Amino acid sequence: MPDTDAGGFQERFFTSSDGLRLYARDYPPDQAATAGWLPVICLPGLTRNTRDFHPLALLLSRDMTAPRRVIALDSRGRGNSAWDDNKANYNLAVEAGDVIAACAALGIERAIFIGTSRGGLILHLIAATRPDLLEAVILNDIGPVLEAEGLAQIRDYLNSVRKPADWNEAVDLLKENHGASFTALAEEDWREMALALYRDISGRPIADFDPAIAEALKSIDFSQPLPDLWGQFESLSRLPLMLIRGENTSLLSQESAGEMARRHSGMTLHAAGGQGHAPLLHLCNIPAAIRAFLNSCR
Repeated sequence: MPDTDAGGFQERFFTSSDGLRLYARDYPPDQAATAGWLPVICLPGLTRNTRDFHPLALLLSRDMTAPRRVIALDSRGRGNSAWDDNKANYNLAVEAGDVIAACAALGIERAIFIGTSRGGLILHLIAATRPDLLEAVILNDIGPVLEAEGLAQIRDYLNSVRKPADWNEAVDLLKENHGASFTALAEEDWREMALALYRDISGRPIADFDPAIAEALKSIDFSQPLPDLWGQFESLSRLPLMLIRGENTSLLSQESAGEMARRHSGMTLHAAGGQGHAPLLHLCNIPAAIRAFLNSCR
């Protein structure tokens, strides 16, 4: 299964504050066309990478009326970013620092951020510590409260002993794990998901992240309440905020989404029909909703 996301971006490498080599994809449209439009920075989920955002990044950077520079980041230990020898550094605070380092390295003083799942948690921390970087935020199926059942499901399938032997099996495995919650996906969408999640190593799909990241989930004590980020969420109250919630998500409850809307009265809520955690942002009417939100923010 060949990589179908080649082209449309420049590869960037930069160094974290502790010396790790990190990776970004930079989608630079025509400079004159983007004058006055803030860039968009995309942060992926727990074990995901820049490839998740490729279709959306192309749409936004090639928009006929308001093209934007789009930058997608690989967190440490994921995708083309280096793995960390100190596994304890796979935490939100360190990864938030990496995003700040990326902005400095790429000359970004202010941007609109899209955070999928863990990427959205990182944005909670940045809102509290470096609010000057944020013009507006889009949270993709994430909020200050994580549902224990959904996080346990993620722990279990990430640590499954079953690994795909080939690309067809990779697609079948994704359907087996996520088919019930992602009813909106067509066959090609499942193949794109496989390409985003796995790396081709001598013709075999290999999960494209440090296994220590999934291993760490085993240490969570689900008999105790999970910590929340409501305090950090309050730092988002001054910003334009959009929440995309998967119709079938198990990680972000309707109650939490409702409380987010209560605490941020101007929040835009978009329901991703036929999708679970976390919605694919280039499908159905999600790109149009994102464009409308972006255009309202400049």
